[in-house]
Amino acid sequence: MPLSEVERFASIHSHGLVRVAAATPKGSVGDVGANAQAIRTLARQAAGGAADLLLFPELCLSSYAIDDLHLQEALLDRVEREAAALIEASAGWPVLLIGAPLRRGGRLYNCALVIADGRLLGVVPKSYLPNYREYYEKRWFASGAGLSGLEIDVSGHVAPFGTDLLFAADTCPDFIFHVEICEDFWAPLPPSTMGAMAGALILCNLSASNITIGKARDRHLLSASQSVRCQAAYAYSAAGTGESTTDMAWDGQAMVHELGELLAESERFGDAAELLYADVDVQRLRLERMRNGTFNDNAAAAGHPETRFHTVRFPFLRGGKDVGLHRSPRRFPFVPADPGQLAADCYEAFNIQVEGLVTRFRATAGRHFVIGVSGGLDSTHALIVAAKACDRLGLPRSAILGYTMPGFATGELTKGHAWALMNALGVKGEEIDIRPAARQMLGDMGHPFARGEPVYDVTFENVQAGLRTDYLFRLANRHGGFVVGTGDLSELALGWCTYGVGDQMSHYAVNSAIPKTLIQFLIRWCIATGQFDAATARILDAILHTEISPELVPAGEDGALQSTEDRVGPYALNDFFLHHIVRLGLPPSKVAFLAWHAWRDAGSGAWPMDYPESAKRAYDLPTIRHWLENFLYRFFTISQFKRSALPNGPKISSGGALSPRGDWRAPSDGTATVWLDELARGLDGDDNGG
Repeated sequence: MPLSEVERFASIHSHGLVRVAAATPKGSVGDVGANAQAIRTLARQAAGGAADLLLFPELCLSSYAIDDLHLQEALLDRVEREAAALIEASAGWPVLLIGAPLRRGGRLYNCALVIADGRLLGVVPKSYLPNYREYYEKRWFASGAGLSGLEIDVSGHVAPFGTDLLFAADTCPDFIFHVEICEDFWAPLPPSTMGAMAGALILCNLSASNITIGKARDRHLLSASQSVRCQAAYAYSAAGTGESTTDMAWDGQAMVHELGELLAESERFGDAAELLYADVDVQRLRLERMRNGTFNDNAAAAGHPETRFHTVRFPFLRGGKDVGLHRSPRRFPFVPADPGQLAADCYEAFNIQVEGLVTRFRATAGRHFVIGVSGGLDSTHALIVAAKACDRLGLPRSAILGYTMPGFATGELTKGHAWALMNALGVKGEEIDIRPAARQMLGDMGHPFARGEPVYDVTFENVQAGLRTDYLFRLANRHGGFVVGTGDLSELALGWCTYGVGDQMSHYAVNSAIPKTLIQFLIRWCIATGQFDAATARILDAILHTEISPELVPAGEDGALQSTEDRVGPYALNDFFLHHIVRLGLPPSKVAFLAWHAWRDAGSGAWPMDYPESAKRAYDLPTIRHWLENFLYRFFTISQFKRSALPNGPKISSGGALSPRGDWRAPSDGTATVWLDELARGLDGDDNGG
């Protein structure tokens, strides 16, 4: 790639991200000049850190806890002079949100000044003034609630004034933010709710908020929940050291949440000024709102707030260079990195599967679960889910009829695992050698293999896969049971399953919403939490350490087995692609950018708990691109018809499923052209006629 294309690809702004910074300056009680200097210092530092938007605490220019000094003319005059000086010095700085008391129309307002590139863009007054317990704001300030369409003059800088303001960058379409102040955030209907429904994707709160026991948790709760409910990012900055401690204390909490996820948080109770950075994915936020009709319905029910807001536009001059990434894309988006959350999610996922299977079994007249057991990950997981379903139903595990069906490439290791697992679980196991039937079918078709030629084409593979499924369905007929599907979400995404009379079909597809990477963690969770006895746990651990293979093609002269990941790519990457393209709708070039940051260095970033050291991998950009192109072609062009005819199976994760009755509906005769072209444009700058 030409150097300019490398730089453009590496830029967060090329991929719909905006760098938000939250500042906790060291204050000086009522020393407006010192406070202004602290703001300048952090603004320059944030500019050096490539921040696009810089949020300061409430009343940081004057100090918050100065009580009746807010009504002193000398202090208010100095505030306006220092505000004007900050406006005039702001060229080249991020957009600044600065808290200050401002006079207008014979009233004093607790305000946020929005400053960009030498210009006062607007002033937002606080709507809700606390006047209870330790708070006495109505003694000094007027409420800004309901003020709209007005202007204010701040030392000769005239700008819009009111609670009806949104701020939008002119060359970064999704960089749209709203401002509210402290108590606004604690109200039953925060002003930011209307701002979000009017179009803001970043919601900002300038706060002073003294600290009491447990209050930091409450702030987290409110910030996270507001970002989820409004499908937005929520940036928050509270006053810290330097405020008066006459009757209150301050912790300097700052944080940024995106759709409920904490992106960054400051240290609390620090003695020095602090800046935190978070790269907010505003493109993702917009896409999330587009696919959630309830958001628009709520805006309509609220009288379309966008018709009551005024948008102030400002020039956006940043972008086009690599400034790093201040967020940590999870290597395994279906798998939480936090150990506590991982354990809780595994518990829920496993029990959702068990509950689905129990309910389906009760709804049938059958007496048995019928499962093909290969000794691989998917059939292993389906089998242990069925075993737990038997336990919950009060049935002996012999109600499970497990069949191992060796073919031309079945290894003794995996067949041994299958038998050991069935024996350990106490299921009724049998073996059916499918090779005679396969030879007969291949011979009937005149396939070269039947004449002794080593031809291992797709027909050779699918004859075996189809026979296994055919046997399972007929065995279910014979024994009064139903076939439990073993195929997983990753295989469905790639079309790595045999259609119809093959592993794409079953009576109930219990694994169909579980990606391959999550299956591995679910099995580890079963071992770690003692879901089964020690003998079963040992077999499960051995299966986890066996290479993934369909075992349909005999080993080569070097003895190497057929490797699934050599054919379709690493499942870790494929699951990454699946989540970001199908669940989030992101363009492929951005998915490549995020995958590059997530996977380029095995030694950096968090790995999920107990992830084996030997399995930790790194992938460079050319490798990521190669397998992403493969994923796009397989997903959009050649495999939708298999997903359009899926059997039932339980949805597991908010990451989505591929059932045509649920999360994903698409034409079976589609093409990947648009997605492949976008990837080429994003990485090479090539148009390819797209």
